[in-house]
Amino acid sequence: MITKITPSKPPTKPLIVDVSPVERAIIKSSALYLQNEYGDYESPDYISNLHLNAYHLLPERIASLLSNLSTDFSEEQYGAIVFKGLVDVDQEALGPTPTSWKETDKSKLNLYGFISSLLHGAVPSKPVQYYVQRKGGGSLHAIIPEENMSFSQTGAGSRTDLFVHTEDAFLYNPADFLSFLYLRNEEQVNSTLYSVRSHGETDELMEELFKEIYKCPKDANFEIEDALASELTTSVLYGNRLRPFIRFDAAEQIYNEQAGQSPEALEILKKFWEKAKTLIYDEFIPNAGDLVFVNNHLCAHGRTAFRAGIREVNGESVKCERRQMLRMMSKSSLIHVQDVAHPENPYLIMEDHYGKVNLIN
Repeated sequence: MITKITPSKPPTKPLIVDVSPVERAIIKSSALYLQNEYGDYESPDYISNLHLNAYHLLPERIASLLSNLSTDFSEEQYGAIVFKGLVDVDQEALGPTPTSWKETDKSKLNLYGFISSLLHGAVPSKPVQYYVQRKGGGSLHAIIPEENMSFSQTGAGSRTDLFVHTEDAFLYNPADFLSFLYLRNEEQVNSTLYSVRSHGETDELMEELFKEIYKCPKDANFEIEDALASELTTSVLYGNRLRPFIRFDAAEQIYNEQAGQSPEALEILKKFWEKAKTLIYDEFIPNAGDLVFVNNHLCAHGRTAFRAGIREVNGESVKCERRQMLRMMSKSSLIHVQDVAHPENPYLIMEDHYGKVNLIN
């Protein structure tokens, strides 16, 4: 007798995990211990022992979920985990949100850096820096809305929806994993996620995305001349054709008039985007202490538009502290990026645009 296998239903939302008070206490005490032991989350000694510390100190359930995320590429894997209530954020100690990431007091974020890096260590992966992101700027980036960037398609924007995108889709070697730790979200901004697995089986339109005909400019953080420095094209989907990975940035590949897509490429992208938009998960509004962990090859991320520093209370607009989020990026293997890494810092990736490497002094 042959047993029929019923195809699984495509995942339409991330795994949502409610962190228990006991798990939260373990994570905090572990971070405090590591801070006392190593001083800084970017300490070379700490990073070299990151995986050992992650598996030794993190609650077993959380470490197991993260480890599975790095090996499960099945049709049922959405590619993101939401950890609700992972951290207790001391708002008074944090102080007012700076006007820009440039004014961030790193000492106030040190403990959160240990917590974020421990999660990456459980994947396991190593926190990395990208020269195209703030010229490196450390492994932990404060994402803060800035007035002069409010209408931009960047993390510093606010007044327009930030279209879902995989991080650094204009690189051959983007981050494998991302974490977003929310310290503040008083404006109640929705985070958005989109997984290529939500489409289900690869159809004819998705097959078209394996063609290496698509351009991807760098984002609004760069001058147009710099952003369009490369005429190289690549595919949007890659890897296993039945269970593909994705590199995609709707804002830059579709809506950027300077992208220079061919008519064929633009038509395919627009058709794909019409379908993808219906699969975006937008029901999650982060609270302080929530963390989203993402496989950057499966899942894109974004957020809805908002007024920075304003929240609605009983129909009235009230001033509040502006949104503040911490981003960390990591790679599963440093070996495969050493041809584009800084020769004296294996964690600093110097790739600029589709394989081009920034000049290394």
